[in-house]
Amino acid sequence: MKIAFLDRDGVINKFPGNGNYVTKVKDFYFLPGSLEAIRDLTEEGFTIFVVSNQAGVGKGIFTKDKLRRITNKMLKGVERAGGKIKRVYYSTARSDAGCEFRKPNVGSIKKAMKLIGKDMRAAKKAFFVGDTVTDIATGKNVGCKTIFVLSGRSNRKRLREKKIQPDHIANDLLAASKIMCKSRRSLFSPKAKRRK
Repeated sequence: MKIAFLDRDGVINKFPGNGNYVTKVKDFYFLPGSLEAIRDLTEEGFTIFVVSNQAGVGKGIFTKDKLRRITNKMLKGVERAGGKIKRVYYSTARSDAGCEFRKPNVGSIKKAMKLIGKDMRAAKKAFFVGDTVTDIATGKNVGCKTIFVLSGRSNRKRLREKKIQPDHIANDLLAASKIMCKSRRSLFSPKAKRRK
């Protein structure tokens, strides 16, 4: 099974800026190419999950209802473009709450794998795409192939400072999707199966 875990802000939609959150539907803007990327991944047979920390809810900056409306806008936009997101997992807890679903903890990935009837070993064949060191750490915590995108919060310098090395670096989700599709095609090709 082809599986992709995607962060949200800075990967699918425009990053709102350090310390800020997307708090209103009207402030959610798809990044160029992100809808095309999700459509391509869907057509390639990927099961796609969104995994995002949204501590603004836990801090009282915006409500769960606002988050639900923003999520609905994202899902409808993805669907109209021909893509499909299987499930969205949020941690709305503050960073000091010890939430098992808050990245880099892997509670959300465990829930996703259970949803599709797979154990955590299958996650090692999945991809995790994110724009922060935390995202890459999350993917590495379960053995995913990690792709760091330069369309959001962090940059290459931040990766070097934290001494964390993703498997790939891409400009944005569209470029990352091409890496994922190419990798999965080679892995699932008849020749690859014969080599096993």
